[in-house]
Amino acid sequence: MIERQGEAIVLRVWPFQEADLLVSLFTREQGRVKGVARHAMRSRRRFGGALEPMTYVRATYAERPKQELVRLDAFEILSSPLSRPIDYARTAALQFVAEVVEEALPEQAPEDAVFRLVLAVLDQIQVGKVWMPVTYFSLWMSRLMGWMPELGHCVVCGLDLRGGTVWYSATSDGVTCEDDRRPGSVALLAGSVGEAVRIFRGTVGELAKEDWPKGRAADLRKFAVENLERHLERRLVSARALGRVLGD
Repeated sequence: MIERQGEAIVLRVWPFQEADLLVSLFTREQGRVKGVARHAMRSRRRFGGALEPMTYVRATYAERPKQELVRLDAFEILSSPLSRPIDYARTAALQFVAEVVEEALPEQAPEDAVFRLVLAVLDQIQVGKVWMPVTYFSLWMSRLMGWMPELGHCVVCGLDLRGGTVWYSATSDGVTCEDDRRPGSVALLAGSVGEAVRIFRGTVGELAKEDWPKGRAADLRKFAVENLERHLERRLVSARALGRVLGD
């Protein structure tokens, strides 16, 4: 049995046998792991409120070679989403981050850059301020996973599209100019492409100081989510819930 302790983020929790809970955990050192919290539904002494999704914890757990599930022993809360006001939109945004990480990352594959991205974004997802951090996370997650297309040139003819509108399809790679747009393509306006450039150059903390209403670069939000869904090859349930809140 190998004893481990380190930073982690709780992604999902399910009932698992009698009073146990099955927990999907994104750890800093080992990536995504699944473990069993024994008797967690009966006793809150070891875990308390630390099993709420998107809680940042210091996790103590043990793993046995050749066993898929680790044994979760204790969590120390470092930051909880419940420490600040919560509403439906913030809940949906937190679930969106958790669902993307759960679906995008294989188990036992450390991704420190993704871990740092999630921590930075979680700190900015607040009541009334979910739009910018969700967009920031979606675009950066695509870049870190190698899924972000080049927005400055037409993938068909090579035309320089910097400073102009680009066209993208939810079923095809890259962006195009208007002349080479594919059937069903959608426009990503020049101003929104500019916002994407700013997101890749700035920090989520800096951008959070600005006013980001739901209508600001709405086409960029749609592009970012659809790009994730295309590469994940599935619809994101949390994205649909968030879209209803934001009027998409």
